[in-house]
Amino acid sequence: MLFNSIHFFIFLPIVLLGAAILRKYSKKAEVLFLIIASAYFYGQWSWNYIILIYITIVTDYILGLKCYSSDKPQKFLLLSLIVNLGILGFFKYANFLINTGNNISTGLGFDYQMQFFEFLLPVGISFYTFQSLSYTIDIYRKELQPRKSIFDYALFISFFPQLVAGPIVRASEFFEQLDKKRHFSFDMAQSGVMLILLGLVKKIVFADNLATIVDPVFDNPESANGLMTLIAVYAFAFQIYFDFSGYTDIAIGVAKLLGFSFPRNFNHPYIALSIQDFWRRWHMTLSRWLRDYLYISLGGNRKGSYKTMRNLFLTMFLGGLWHGASWNFALWGVLHGVYLAIERIIDKYKLFKWNLQNKFIRLFKWLV
Repeated sequence: MLFNSIHFFIFLPIVLLGAAILRKYSKKAEVLFLIIASAYFYGQWSWNYIILIYITIVTDYILGLKCYSSDKPQKFLLLSLIVNLGILGFFKYANFLINTGNNISTGLGFDYQMQFFEFLLPVGISFYTFQSLSYTIDIYRKELQPRKSIFDYALFISFFPQLVAGPIVRASEFFEQLDKKRHFSFDMAQSGVMLILLGLVKKIVFADNLATIVDPVFDNPESANGLMTLIAVYAFAFQIYFDFSGYTDIAIGVAKLLGFSFPRNFNHPYIALSIQDFWRRWHMTLSRWLRDYLYISLGGNRKGSYKTMRNLFLTMFLGGLWHGASWNFALWGVLHGVYLAIERIIDKYKLFKWNLQNKFIRLFKWLV
C-alpha cells in the first residue's frame, strides 16, 4: 500500500479513529489493533513475506530476554545477528552473489552458471532488520531492558508508518512514548498533517515529474547525448531526495497523528558543506545506526589513524551495500569512505583553509 494511494487515505482515518477509541479504554487493545492494521498495511504488498517479520519479532523478543538474564549474553546476541543477517542476506544478497559468481565464472572461461532464486525482495526488510538488531544490541550493552510484552515489541518492529522505508527508530525512543498516556494534541496533529502534505508535494509534484527526465535516459542511455546524461544525473539526485524524504515526511506525519514523535530523517542534505556534513543530513537515522552499531563497534576513531580509516571504509562499504545489492552501491559506499578519510586528513593537518561562506566554494562543494 503506497502512501500516495487512495487505498491508504481510506485506510488511515479508519486506523486513526480505531486507535483513538481503543486508547481511551485499553492500551493493550490499541497496541493489538495497530499490530493488525500494520499487518494489513504490509500485506497489501505481500502476505507471503509477513511471516519473515514475525520470525524476526519472535526471535529477537526471546533472545532479548535471554540476553538480559544470562551470564553469557554474547551467545544470544550472536544468535540474533546470525538469524537477522542470515534472513536479510539470503533475500537481499543471494542473487547478487550468484550473479557475481557467474560473471567470474564466465570471465575465467567456464560454462557453468548458477541458477537465480525466483523471489522478490521483501519490502522494508533492510529497515526492520536494523531496527530489530538495535534492540538486541542495546540489551547486550545494558542500555535497554527487554520488553515484557511481545505485543509491544511486535508493534515496535511492524508499526506501519515507518515499516517500509524508515525512519529507523530506536526501542528506547518508541517504548518511552508507548508507555506514556498519549492524548490528542492539536499542535501535534497540525504538525502531522503539514508533514503529510509536504511529503505528498515532494513525491507527486517534484519526484514524479523529475522521473520523466531521468527514466528515458537511464532506461536507454545509448540514445542520450552528454548534456542529456548530465542533466539526468543531477535530476536523479533531486528525484531520489524528494522521493525518499517525501516518503519519510509522510511516515513521521502519520506517526504524529497516532501520538508518536519520530526522529527527523533529512535536513537539507544538498546544502551540506562537506561529505561528513552530508551524512549528518542525509538519511540521518541510518547514519546514526551505522555510527553507533557498526563504526563504534569496530573501534571508531579510538585506535589510531589507520584503524580509523579502516573503520570508515568498512562502515561506508557496508552502508553502500545496505542501500542496494550491487557493486555500484558498494563502490558508492567506498567512495564516500574515501571522501570522509580525505576530509579527516585535511582537517587533521590543516592542509586547506576553506572559506565556507564563499559562494563559489559552497557551489563547488554542492556539485561534488
